[in-house]
Amino acid sequence: MGYQSEAALENQVMEQLGRQGFENVKLYSIEAIIDNFRKILNERHQDKLNGKPLTDSEFDRLMTQINGKNVFTSAQILRDKFVLRRDDETDIYLEFFSKDSWRKNIYQVTNQVAVSDKYKGRYDVTILVNGLPVTQIELKRSGVAIEEAFNQIERYRRDNYKGLFKYVQLFIVSNSQNTRYFANSDKEIYKSSMFYWSDDQNNTINRLSDFLGDFCTPCRLSKMISRYMIINETDHNLMVMRPYQVYATEALIERATETNNNGYIWHTTGSGKTLTSFKASQLLSERPEIQKVIFLVDRKDLDAQTMSEFNKFQKDSVDFTTNTAKLERQLADKSQPMIVTTIQKLNNAVKRNNSVMDQYKTDKVIFIIDECHRSQFGDMHTQIAKHFTNAQFFGFTGTPRFEENRSADGRATADIFDKCLHYYLIKDAIRDGNVLGFSVEYINTFKGENPFLDDEYVSGIEANKIWLADDRINLVTDHIYNIHSKKTAQKEYSAILATQSIEMAMKYYDTFKAREAEHKKKKLKVATIFSYEANQSLREGEIKEAGKDQLARVIADYNEMYNTNFSLETYDGYFNDISKRVKKGLKGGKIDVLIVVGMFLTGFDSKKLNTLYVDKNLRHHDLIQAYSRTNRVEKKTKPYGNIVCFRNLKQETDDAIKLFSRTDDTDTVLQRPYEEYLEEFKQALVVLKGIAPSPIDVPRIEKEEEIKFFVETFRRLSRALVKLKTFMDFEFKEEVTGIDSQEHQDYRSHYIDLYNEHIKKPDPEKASILDDIDFEIEIIRNEMINVSYIINLINNIDLEDKDNQRREIASIRNILDGADDEQLRLKSELIKEFLDTVVPTLGKDANVAAEYLDFEEEQRIREIQEFAKENDYSQEQLNTLLSEFQFSGQVYRKDIEEGISGSFLVRRKKVDKIQSYIREVTEKYGV
Repeated sequence: MGYQSEAALENQVMEQLGRQGFENVKLYSIEAIIDNFRKILNERHQDKLNGKPLTDSEFDRLMTQINGKNVFTSAQILRDKFVLRRDDETDIYLEFFSKDSWRKNIYQVTNQVAVSDKYKGRYDVTILVNGLPVTQIELKRSGVAIEEAFNQIERYRRDNYKGLFKYVQLFIVSNSQNTRYFANSDKEIYKSSMFYWSDDQNNTINRLSDFLGDFCTPCRLSKMISRYMIINETDHNLMVMRPYQVYATEALIERATETNNNGYIWHTTGSGKTLTSFKASQLLSERPEIQKVIFLVDRKDLDAQTMSEFNKFQKDSVDFTTNTAKLERQLADKSQPMIVTTIQKLNNAVKRNNSVMDQYKTDKVIFIIDECHRSQFGDMHTQIAKHFTNAQFFGFTGTPRFEENRSADGRATADIFDKCLHYYLIKDAIRDGNVLGFSVEYINTFKGENPFLDDEYVSGIEANKIWLADDRINLVTDHIYNIHSKKTAQKEYSAILATQSIEMAMKYYDTFKAREAEHKKKKLKVATIFSYEANQSLREGEIKEAGKDQLARVIADYNEMYNTNFSLETYDGYFNDISKRVKKGLKGGKIDVLIVVGMFLTGFDSKKLNTLYVDKNLRHHDLIQAYSRTNRVEKKTKPYGNIVCFRNLKQETDDAIKLFSRTDDTDTVLQRPYEEYLEEFKQALVVLKGIAPSPIDVPRIEKEEEIKFFVETFRRLSRALVKLKTFMDFEFKEEVTGIDSQEHQDYRSHYIDLYNEHIKKPDPEKASILDDIDFEIEIIRNEMINVSYIINLINNIDLEDKDNQRREIASIRNILDGADDEQLRLKSELIKEFLDTVVPTLGKDANVAAEYLDFEEEQRIREIQEFAKENDYSQEQLNTLLSEFQFSGQVYRKDIEEGISGSFLVRRKKVDKIQSYIREVTEKYGV
């Protein structure tokens, strides 16, 4: 059934791409693809071939060298010049893809390319550039989960994509209403690698026709392949940039090449700023008018992991030397257009002021500065700007300095870097699923009200005594022991404890160690790290003896716990080992709780870190940076980043969220405490019970005002329920919530009846106050129990044992009765009819899912035929309108009205009915 609908969708895609500059060609086999590639190769190289097209033997040699390689090697061949030895022993340089000018490429599109191997693949839509298939579009009809298109591509990658199809760079998957893209790979591709496309204001572009119009133009597609993909030479993998990364890179390059002004990029922590900034640096370094691009990072951020990430983007692009002389040699080497170095090394080079540095006084130099919110970059800018008089400075930050959080010298980010060129805020990243939100708890460590939550009430010395009191440290330590397993999904994840000083860090460390005997069953692996002085790096300056002794003791404990051999002299190795254990664990185990003062609270990324315990005062950028250590996306056991504050930082948290999200709505970023959502649910339940003490009382409500009140109250109840379900502690039991799931389901059924009566099929002749209320079926949706989920259950029905079959059908019917998914609810009766009438007749080898799809298609066709006949309307025209609505989301009244006769009122009423039916049948069948 889906084939007909998908075929219509394919045709619309082909037509749209044809209008956008892709030549429609009929290439239905691999052999046809190869012949077309040879023809175009000869056309594009006429001058180099001197009028002598490639002979059979020459083309065979070429295909032997380029055909059937893996994806990574094919991607390299696509972008490089290729040397072919001709029959007369001369060499010719071939170019498969023009990176410099998209207009030099030839763009084609075909569909239904069939593979004749044992797997019999047939690909939906293939985009070819210069005859090579570079983008594959896989389509599913509207209503089918987009994951099915992804899964089909995975099957094709495993079984079918061979030969020239190894040159596919990008995949696009769509069910017409929802569209994503992702890069090809030789390795497993995770669904999290599917990205949304958006405009430059971060508005998501979901509908396929809109996506194609923006993403699949010859110009944009060529740029995505040539500029915005990364050949990861370390992992032998392809990467593609997300839309906000593309727009930021484009804005930065335009600013650098068309003006002499500075600028900065504001992309929230965890959104991939390093990749964006590095790619911008790389592209700028290819510009002939730019003599040098210098990518600057702070030394403490340039650990082994960071170096590894940089070198993935460009091999041997960075080393970890502290040798300023080596930097000077790199600066002197004109063949090395891009340098990655630390701010400290560059400062030393500027101070030496030798002849190497003199040559850059007037040359055009671009500085790309990572994590530019740090105050030292303000100092650096002053020194370097005096030397590099023709330099431009571009900063990247997740937490800019504004009026509210100016640096110590009084400057904001804009004072140094001028204009914000592009922003992607934390609320955008949470919406797109690129980072997680935060669940924040505030724990009072004092009895009753106390003045010491704010250090302004007492002197610093007295406040410090209060925070460091033995009873308080013991209390917090025990609390962490008690909650740690729940917070970290039974210690699947790690946590950081942020403290205000080395003294506090060591007090917590010693207390945890002393508690080991008491908490044998809950034993935690605890480590700590700090520089010898709170504000001084270990690698420079004086060392306090007390700090040195404490750190030596901590390292000795660490060596015993993990069977390592670090010392003060190998501090860098100790630092890197801790980093790896928190990021992914090493031989000997991960760290459960890492106690820090300032380290690891900025610039440290770990998917396996999900909890931050806070016992220090944080504000503005420092707070967001620290919280953001916990919100890297991992899997469903990590629904958000857990923050447990042992100080009252609620106002500071709200202020920081508002400042860095440009919103007053902190709920877009913060989960409120579980208890608040539970109380909200219970309050709504009291009101609901006041209107209808039990579900059977709902149909007895007659007055519209009371119906409206019921709808609004149930909506409020369901909103609270959605939030409650995100908490691992939640149990839907009467003793917890005051109502069990079955009673809630009974109320919900009546809510849906009211929704159907007043929203889905309202009486057009009757005005009602219910017309103004906002029904929200989607707020009570359970995403897991959806159409795809049910189809999977249907496919696994036992076709041999009739008793099992009856039990499984009964189970599916029960799930259907309790499901929250809107489209599944529309299909419920259809599925039940299939279960009752078709399944019992199927043989043991039947494909149940395929049978259902055929059944649904027959029902759809019959329903459309009946509607057309009953309303005296052309079935052909109705099918055309349905197809257009599925593809574009638009149905125009003037198109519906064609062929309708009668008075104005008669025509209007009929058009309204048809328009409503088109939307309804599309929702139900996804036609």
